[in-house]
Amino acid sequence: MTAPAASGNRVLVVDDEPDIVALVAYHLAKAGYRVSTAATGADGLAAARQERPALVVLDLMLPGLSGLEVLEQLRSGDATRDIPVLMLTARREEQDRIRGLAMGADDYLTKPFAPQELVLRVGAILRRVAAAPTGKVDSLKIGSIEIDRAEHRVSVDGEEIELTPTEYKLLVTLAERRGRVQARSHLLETVWEAAPDIQTRTVDMHVQRLRAKLGPAGDLIETVRGFGYRLKGGQTRTA
Repeated sequence: MTAPAASGNRVLVVDDEPDIVALVAYHLAKAGYRVSTAATGADGLAAARQERPALVVLDLMLPGLSGLEVLEQLRSGDATRDIPVLMLTARREEQDRIRGLAMGADDYLTKPFAPQELVLRVGAILRRVAAAPTGKVDSLKIGSIEIDRAEHRVSVDGEEIELTPTEYKLLVTLAERRGRVQARSHLLETVWEAAPDIQTRTVDMHVQRLRAKLGPAGDLIETVRGFGYRLKGGQTRTA
């Protein structure tokens, strides 16, 4: 059984607004997380590399090294590439938000936000990351894509593909329901454990990034206009 997401997990909050940092840190600590904070991008990056937190709450508008630059460096480092990131953005920063999702952020909140919602989002992300393997020892093969669910590995034409936990769960969800259209709202509930009325751009950006990582095999993920996505192709299971 997976332990509760908040059980002592460290969350790093990187934001240069002291009031927001204090409010977020208070509610995260109240929920059972250990909290570290940083006020600049450079300090946040250093803390992430040193502490290896369970998750980073990252503001995009930071002095010096921007949040997007921090995210890019986190995703390019061997020791930090798998650390989940929850972005904080202002509503006017839509393009930056889109870029952040495309670069590997797991979710985002726009300011102003309710601290309780942030705590819920953090918990949902950590539950996805900590989710135990399904217990099935077989693999799923769809076209040139092979998913080893015991090892949480994905390969295309025999070459392993590096996916974030969210990308992996998205692909498995589509693969297990191959040939059937999955609504964006259903994917939000299944993969992100989010209420279906949350904006669906998160799904779109993760599908876009997943397609890019899969290369030509990404064409197996079909867009069903106005509804959602479907993974086409045959499937075989091997023990």
